[in-house]
Amino acid sequence: MIRNGLLATIACLLAVAPALAQDTRVLDAFETTGAWEADASTDVTSTIRTVPGREGQALRLDFDFNGRAGYAFAAREIDLVLPDNYEISFWVRGVGPSNTFEVKFTDAANENVWWRQVSRYDFPDDWTLFTIKRRQVTKAWGPGEDPVLRRAERMEFVVVAAEGGAGHIEIDQLTLRELPPEPAVPPRPLASATSEAEGFPASNAVDGDPSTVWRTGEGAFQSLTLDLGYEREFGGLTLQWERDRAATRYRVEASNDGTTWQTLIAVEDADGGTDWLRTPEASARYLRLMLFEGAETYGLADLEVQPLAFGASQTAFVTAIASQSRRGQYPRGFHGEQPYWTLVGVDGGGESGLMGEDGAIELRRGGPSIEPFILEDGRLTTWADVNITQGLRDDDLPMPWVQWQTDGLALRIASFADGTPDNSRLFGRYHLTNTSDRARTVTLALMARPYQVNGPRQFLAVPGGVGPIARIDWTGGELVLNDDTRVRPLVMPDGVAASIFASGADPHSLLTRPERRQSASTRLVESDDGLMAGALFYEVTLQPGETRQFGWMLPMAGVPDPLPVTASAEAALDSIEDRVAADWRARIDRVELILPPRAQVVEDVLKSSLAHILMSRQGPILQPGTRSYNRSWIRDGAMIAEGLNRLGHADISADYLRWFAPYVFDNGKVPCCVDARGADPVPENDSHGEFVFLAAEVYRYTGDQALLRDVWPQVEGAINYMDELRAETRTAEYQAPDTRHLYGLLPPTISHEGYSDKVAYSYWDDFWGLIGYRDAVFIADVLGEDVARTRFAAGRDQFSAHIAAAIVATAEHHDIDWIAGAADRGDFDATSTTIALSPGGLIDALPRDLLQRTFDLYWLNFEARRTGDWSPLTAQGWDARPDWPDYTPYELRAVGAFVRLGQRDRAIAALDYFFGDMRPVAWNGWAEVVGRHEREPRFIGDMPHAWISSDYIRSALDLFVHERDRDHALVLAAGIPLDWIETEEGVGIANLRTAYGPVSWHLRQDGRGYVLDLDTAATPPGGFVLAWPDGSDARTARIDGRAIDWSGGELVLPPGTRRVELR
Repeated sequence: MIRNGLLATIACLLAVAPALAQDTRVLDAFETTGAWEADASTDVTSTIRTVPGREGQALRLDFDFNGRAGYAFAAREIDLVLPDNYEISFWVRGVGPSNTFEVKFTDAANENVWWRQVSRYDFPDDWTLFTIKRRQVTKAWGPGEDPVLRRAERMEFVVVAAEGGAGHIEIDQLTLRELPPEPAVPPRPLASATSEAEGFPASNAVDGDPSTVWRTGEGAFQSLTLDLGYEREFGGLTLQWERDRAATRYRVEASNDGTTWQTLIAVEDADGGTDWLRTPEASARYLRLMLFEGAETYGLADLEVQPLAFGASQTAFVTAIASQSRRGQYPRGFHGEQPYWTLVGVDGGGESGLMGEDGAIELRRGGPSIEPFILEDGRLTTWADVNITQGLRDDDLPMPWVQWQTDGLALRIASFADGTPDNSRLFGRYHLTNTSDRARTVTLALMARPYQVNGPRQFLAVPGGVGPIARIDWTGGELVLNDDTRVRPLVMPDGVAASIFASGADPHSLLTRPERRQSASTRLVESDDGLMAGALFYEVTLQPGETRQFGWMLPMAGVPDPLPVTASAEAALDSIEDRVAADWRARIDRVELILPPRAQVVEDVLKSSLAHILMSRQGPILQPGTRSYNRSWIRDGAMIAEGLNRLGHADISADYLRWFAPYVFDNGKVPCCVDARGADPVPENDSHGEFVFLAAEVYRYTGDQALLRDVWPQVEGAINYMDELRAETRTAEYQAPDTRHLYGLLPPTISHEGYSDKVAYSYWDDFWGLIGYRDAVFIADVLGEDVARTRFAAGRDQFSAHIAAAIVATAEHHDIDWIAGAADRGDFDATSTTIALSPGGLIDALPRDLLQRTFDLYWLNFEARRTGDWSPLTAQGWDARPDWPDYTPYELRAVGAFVRLGQRDRAIAALDYFFGDMRPVAWNGWAEVVGRHEREPRFIGDMPHAWISSDYIRSALDLFVHERDRDHALVLAAGIPLDWIETEEGVGIANLRTAYGPVSWHLRQDGRGYVLDLDTAATPPGGFVLAWPDGSDARTARIDGRAIDWSGGELVLPPGTRRVELR
């Protein structure tokens, strides 16, 4: 067992004076606060004052979050030139809830920001020294390329809402201490020992050669002392023991003076071989290894002091271990390969699981997983030893499965969730089949491991990697992890096992040694530092072709219903799984597509995408993910709501509108996002228009005028706030030759997170703002707010003119021939521009030549990535990027843009390409980031990503029906290629919801012509239009038996049309 006394050790070691003299200077003693000022985000209050300090006076920052998210801070100007190595210290104490504490350093313009950030910091009651070392100061954001803080001209102490609430912090004696430079290569430690066998000196343990050994004399107690040469920071130790000469119980101690020692880590029940010891943020001049028992004479082949990165986190620690282990011993992500996964949950969210592409099932957010292994004749089979395929039940339901195939055995792993957000349970099913021609005796081991399916490169909100197990308890019917995760096997195991990390919690150590198994009646209770593992064993003899089934159930929330009374666990699982499938069918089958087999993927992904959205939401809260993005952005929510409306779930969109509206700030500012802390105050100027769009879309699909009236104050406030923002750029300052391209635009923000390095005049913001003005006019019309309608219409028209003029002026200013992503940058971002077309409907408000050129250039770039041929793009002066690393599937929006531009061939080609980047393809989902190299590890955001799912839904449905903004006509089949129509099945859609009612149509080949059957009571103002594709010989048309004048292309359908015949 490993026990970590690290916090006390660090405190002791930091208090010891270093060997070399170092200069310390006081930056601010806080005898006065005249140089400091307090500020805070919207609706958060903050003040500063002088109070008695640890020495003389101190600075006090009082804060009150008033039920909002946001931040409060104290700041001052400072001229701070930093040496090559340093530490900054101050004394701190405080009162209040746990919140994030940041110490920020910026340049004079406050553009480049560095920080030391501590999440969930509990401010101490008593004065405590807070030390920041050079390596702990990281670049937060800013356009500058240098990641190292070399000079600061402003400093801030910031409290950022985690739990929020109210409180205060006090700061005293801010100092800077210059430290000697770290050596480029640490010197080899000097070793001494209590005993050395002849020819096996202590120095052998630190010579870097594991073939040499320090061997002790006889005696249970021995020690090895190392002099590191200077006070050295390290993250852990690696010990390689000589075979049969390992210590099973030992302790590592640290000292800075060789006299006063503190325990770093204590190990009990070690299993020999290689011991990896984690000591995060440790620092010492001397180390001492105290050996107590395990062998008559000890033999240590190598002791390596590891860098800080080795122990920076549990995930970093395990990654380092996996790099030295057989592939398959750890999940794929720890072996340096990008993993992929999908979501398993219930409609409405709540807790959820993940299923990994290799068969592991994550039990809860940030929690451990159940991973399968097969044992036969002492041989361990892992995910790395088998051929793996994946799929979904019926190809579209959120009920994933993974199939292992190896050497005459097949293992099918499936998962699904049942219930409601308040009362849900997660299931794992395992079908083990003998596919050989002989009987096989094998063991299926289901191993509870302290690793998430969410990969180790994931770092936002719920960081991926390790999902700690600190306690395992086998009750005789449940494997209980951490006291709150109760895995109930549905077939009693033949044996169980559990292990702490030091005793061997890897699959080879735990599973292949029969002596480690205990009977299923044995109670196991262990505790450790979070890296424990346990296992359930099922030993079976399978005849050729025989299958045995196993499974488990995990209550995720509430008290689950009992399993159905059936003859077997298999029958009970079948019953539950069938019911879950039927429930999902009722939710995702409200709109049906008719497609030829080669295009069936369009519908499969459409329905899976809807399920992703339904599982990712938290009750009424629409959000893009359950791990990295477990909060609600209005941009995501508004666009997700549009897809829900079209697929028959407008009630969910309405609930979201009701939930979000109260978070709009009193001044009309719409928060970019909301989470458990409240409304986030970070200005992102797309949010105001998105909220108004949401309100209008909900009304269009529900007709709920009472709800629209309820949110009218927020709608009006958002428009008023945008009026104020636009006024900031309608001044003489923005009429100069070098600024006129910014005139009348919304002020710069980080927008859709594309400009986090430095705020920008993003046209994304402006397009959404214009959509908001347009929809505010509509809402005022509905509510009879005539005065507001007149004012909103004037603002709409003025803003539209300013945007169009600015786009042209931006192109001239930057000498470009496309619509820029941001007016001040002149950058290319066609994915951002798509929003103006869909769902914006602003195609006729934009300069047509620049718009067309934007998507022609996008297509050239897209084709270059798809084919690897960059010559068409370089011929137009663009740089080739054959080594492009990744892209975001937000590019799915380009499919809808191409449909509106009349380029259906491009739309279908792009869609086919994006389908190829679903990983795994059979799971019908995209991560937020897609790497060019599938296994190159990277952060990929949530997978699936519900906002991207909504982008797909929009583009896929636009192939069949979209609304043309200029006349509010519903355009049919604008993205459907002719070869889909010329099939036995034809193409169609049933029960698509529109703002004017449900629409169904079916278009198919009939003899030498084509027939369109239209079934709808919808009456769009502009009627229906059939966008007939090029390439057919049809040149005559009959509408409900009446011949009309038509010779190809767009066909306008009169009201009441039911059948169209084309010849």
